[in-house]
Amino acid sequence: MKVGLQPLLNDGNLDATQSTSQRQLEISVSAVPGEFVENVPLNLCLILDHSGSMNGRPLETVKQAAGQLVDKLKSGDRLSVIMFDHRAKVLVANQTIEDRKKIKDQINQLKADGGTAIDEGLRLGIEEMAKGKKDAISQAFLLTDGENEHGDNEKCLKLAQLAAGYKLTLNSLGFGVHWNQDVLEKIADAGSGTLSYIEKPEQAVDAFGRLFNRIQSVGLTNAYLLFSLMPKVRLAELKPIAQVFPDTIELPVQPEGDKFSVRLGDLMTAQQRVILANLYIGQMPEGEQTLANLQVRYDDPVQGKEGLLSEVFPVTGNFVQNYQPNLNPQVQKSILALAKYRQTQIAETKLQQGDRTGAATMLQTAAKTALQMGDKGAATVLQTSATRLQEGQELSEADRKKTRIVSKTILQSDS
Repeated sequence: MKVGLQPLLNDGNLDATQSTSQRQLEISVSAVPGEFVENVPLNLCLILDHSGSMNGRPLETVKQAAGQLVDKLKSGDRLSVIMFDHRAKVLVANQTIEDRKKIKDQINQLKADGGTAIDEGLRLGIEEMAKGKKDAISQAFLLTDGENEHGDNEKCLKLAQLAAGYKLTLNSLGFGVHWNQDVLEKIADAGSGTLSYIEKPEQAVDAFGRLFNRIQSVGLTNAYLLFSLMPKVRLAELKPIAQVFPDTIELPVQPEGDKFSVRLGDLMTAQQRVILANLYIGQMPEGEQTLANLQVRYDDPVQGKEGLLSEVFPVTGNFVQNYQPNLNPQVQKSILALAKYRQTQIAETKLQQGDRTGAATMLQTAAKTALQMGDKGAATVLQTSATRLQEGQELSEADRKKTRIVSKTILQSDS
């Protein structure tokens, strides 16, 4: 398994007569399988809310979805299950998959009761997952339908950052319409995972299945993108780097010696991570010039090796005297994806400040951006929310959640 990386500038030509040029650099990163199919064991932890509000169909569908995951796990894979209400308890201790029936019987004993303390569930989940993380792909599915009323939201974020430090990936699943979007999104973003929205109970099995397929294609873990910029090249000062696919996330940048590093998390074979960096480039002589060198540091669980370095991938630009713009349509689509996300965030801030007109205008702008990039589903959701605000209506919890989700990923609630 090795790293595949493709850098693309939104315009590979630069004006040799200009003192500074701005460019967006798209970087697609994935794990590339070798000649032989390498099987990496999974270390999966399910952190499941069984509070009173999950009573009836919600909890039954979650138990069904969890049971199907048990059947999909291979021998040699590991599983742990945590249940939480206002307390948390280990339901299935971290173990290799042997007696599937016994594990499913334990899951089926779950009954709805009590309040919600997400941080307690997270803490126990991280402890159990850490027991089986050696030479495995460690991922957690955190599912809740409620606010963290018995817990501490700041503690949730600290635990997510701790999980990333332990090389564990956290995915969050919001069930129904009353969960706290800010908390679950921050957990998934800090834990290098993804946020899923299960609006109706019957979507639980599909949501779990989609997420499981995604983690099955992980080939390399704990990946960091390393930037080595040439003397006349610098990153933008404000929000210089974001991931735009499969989810849009603002990525924190850390200086590392004479380089910059950005944590990507796990690399998949079936899906690329697409990163967008905002660069300012100083004047250089005519011709092809190197702007940056990119490298990926990663762990290979098959080989049991950590801190491996990929080959160096150079980024070049062509400086010309008679500059004519030559925009790359693929990178333009990534730029639009990030714009859609940021425009929706501005709309949300305006709505929180009571500026409904401003929020509606920004949502309309985001809808047009979504249309430009061919994301018709997002355009419909964003425009519907804009229209409701313009007509003086309130946005329901479901409207707000769909609006936020389509700003950062592709909505799949109707599958």
